[in-house]
Parts: sequence; C-alpha cells; structure tokens
Amino acid sequence: MAKGMSEGQPGLSLKLQSLSADLPINDVAGNWSGQQENNSIQPDPSSLDIRAVTKKFGSFTALDEISLSLRAGELVSILGPSGCGKSTLLRVIAGLDDVDAGDILIGGQSVMATSPKNRGVAFVFQSYALYPHLNGYDNIAAPLVMCELSAIDRLPFIGRLVPSARARYASIDSRVNAVAQLLKVEPFLGRKPSQMSGGQRQRIALGRALIREPKLFLLDEPLANLDASLRNQTRAELSTLQKRLGTTTVFVTHDQNEAMALSDRIALMFAGQIRQIGTPDELYRNPVDLDVARFLSQPHLNTLSAAVAAAGRVLIAGEHLVFADARNPNSIGIVGFRPEHCALHRHQMPGTLAVSIERLEHAGAEAHVFVRLSTTGDLCVVRIASSAIKDWPAGSHAWLAIDPAQGWFFPRAAHRRDAALVLQRAVA
Repeated sequence: MAKGMSEGQPGLSLKLQSLSADLPINDVAGNWSGQQENNSIQPDPSSLDIRAVTKKFGSFTALDEISLSLRAGELVSILGPSGCGKSTLLRVIAGLDDVDAGDILIGGQSVMATSPKNRGVAFVFQSYALYPHLNGYDNIAAPLVMCELSAIDRLPFIGRLVPSARARYASIDSRVNAVAQLLKVEPFLGRKPSQMSGGQRQRIALGRALIREPKLFLLDEPLANLDASLRNQTRAELSTLQKRLGTTTVFVTHDQNEAMALSDRIALMFAGQIRQIGTPDELYRNPVDLDVARFLSQPHLNTLSAAVAAAGRVLIAGEHLVFADARNPNSIGIVGFRPEHCALHRHQMPGTLAVSIERLEHAGAEAHVFVRLSTTGDLCVVRIASSAIKDWPAGSHAWLAIDPAQGWFFPRAAHRRDAALVLQRAVA
C-alpha cells in the first residue's frame, strides 16, 4: 500500500472549494522572546519560530543568531542586499543546510532532527527547478506520484492497471486539475518547460509546491527572472493566491518594491543579522538606522552631515532646521531624507539651502533632479512631476527645502532613539 492518500480521502479539489476568498491575515507577530504568551494555547501547525539560529561556512558567519516568528497565514519577506544570508535562512528552514546553533520550530515542534521531506515545507527556487523532460501536468504531479504511488504503481502502462492504484491515480488527477485551474495553467499542462514562457514556468513551479498542501511556503526570489511587466502581474497573482489559501509564507527578495507590495511584515537583513522587522509602513516611516533608511530609498537616500545645536534643532550647511528626534545638544550625526520629502524653490526661504542643478532623469510620471549644495558640495536628489522637468534646466540655481517631519537624524554609531523603542516593543 502506498503512503499518503488512501482510497476515499478527500483531494485538494475539495479543500480548494472550501476556501474563503477573504481569509483573515493574522496580527503582526514580533521576534521570538523566549516564551509563549500563553502556554495553554497550542501553536498553529503552520506557525514558524526561528530561535537564535547561527550558520557558519568555515570562518564566515552567514547567519548570526537569527530569531524570527511567523504566525499562521502570515507572509513575511526577508529583504536585504546580495550575500546578507537571505537564501541561507530559507535553506536552514527547509533542512537543506544544517545549523551550528539555535532551533527551528514548525507548529511548535522542533524540526532540527526532521528530514527536509518530512518538514511540511514547499520550496520554490529562483530557477524554477522544473523537470525538463516532463510536461506541466507531470511536473505538478511529481511530488504526489513519488509519495503516494509504489514503484510498481509508477511503471508505465502497467501501473495504471493495478486495481489498488486506480483510485490513487484518480485522486492525483483531480488535485492536479484543481491546482491548474487555480493558477490558470490548464493550457500549458501538455507543454514541456522549454515550450513555456518564464511566467508560465513560474506558475507550474508554484503549482508543484502548492499541490503538497505544505505548512510553509519558502519562496527564494521567484520573480527575479521575469521581465518588469510580467513580474508585476505575477506579484499581484501571488499575493491574491497567498491570502486566499492562508499559507504561512517566507518570501526572499532584494527588491524593496516586491517586499513592500506583498508583505504583512518585512525582516531587513544585513551581514547575517536582522536589523529591523516591522510592517512595510513602519520600516518606511521609522527606519532604525542609516542602513535601513538607505535600503528603502529610491534612487537613493539624501544624507547631510549635521550637528545638534539645541534639542530638536540641527545645523546643516549653516542653516538651522527643526528635526524632532535630534534630542541631544552638541551631538553630531547624519540627517537623512528621501527624494520625495524635499522640494525646489526659485527664491530663498527660511531654512532652505542653496543648490545648483546638475542633471535630470525621467522616470515616467515622475522625474529626479540631481542637485549639489553650493556650500558643502553634497549631492541630493529631488523627486518632481515629470511635467515640471523643463522648469529646472541643468546649470540653473535653486533653493532646496527639506520637510523635517519626514526626515531623520541619525547619531553616529547609534540607532535612532524612537525607532529603537519601536523595535524593542515589537520584540517584547
């Protein structure tokens, strides 16, 4: 008797029919604090707890005491630059790499001694990893065929003649068709991967992961190989699918736009450590340090050296500006502000800085004006409507106004005070 689906067991098609289109997304969960809030409440089978996990490759520390918790149904993006440990974190969750210290719990149970195939996770790789000799149908069905059919059942032609295998084949067929209908890939089931577009291959890879009904989805930059238009379309479809199924998902990306659009929360990593975790809005509006603010700014974060002249007031290029989080008089640091949080004026106003226009870049409905401060030579970027680009020709002079309510003061070698308190509350 093959393992898995027995005769008469309901298939995935029945489960899909019972899904609500508006399954609730769980409340935000903080990092693991070492204790459950209520030990009498049993963890959800699809919850994930990563507890002080460390992974080394020789003398290099890829993961440095990473702690992170996901509640059932939550989608958390692991965001960060290349080489920060994002993919390694996915691999240790899946059991593809061992850890040197720490623990990983799925559904409240440690999986450190559990093999990858028994952890109840589905891994979707950036390269899709489809079987090139199998068509779309067989790629989606492959996990069920390997788990639920015996070696004899899988024999060509003969296998389907085995009486006990017929019901299992029918169950597999029903579930493959249900997944194909959900992902809208029915027209591609008969095609080999080489006959599919990138988006079609991606959907087949998602279908192969989905059909296992995993506790966790682990997605390693699954949209990276798609062109911009298809990436946006697939991103929207992926978000809708995840919310409909309510499957706990860890999504790895280096693209801040993807993370912002998809995530319930974002964990931003640098050099093997989670620097900040929170909702997209929390990270955007209250970055804990300069690295976080820079990573979440496009095309880049404007930074100017500053000194705190008095509580709430900073001195920048000879001008006094109000910054609420600059609290310690006589401290020095960096003022950061995004291109969308500053503006250009033709005439001097209180608190404005003299600049010269160096160059302009069109960006569709918007444009970026690169300006250089006349006093310090620092380069800044201002975002304007593209229709106004003719008003600021290269070589002209203007005055830069910074919105202090949207900027931050970063003390040297320290976290911002307010953001650090927000982070502490999230962890508690």
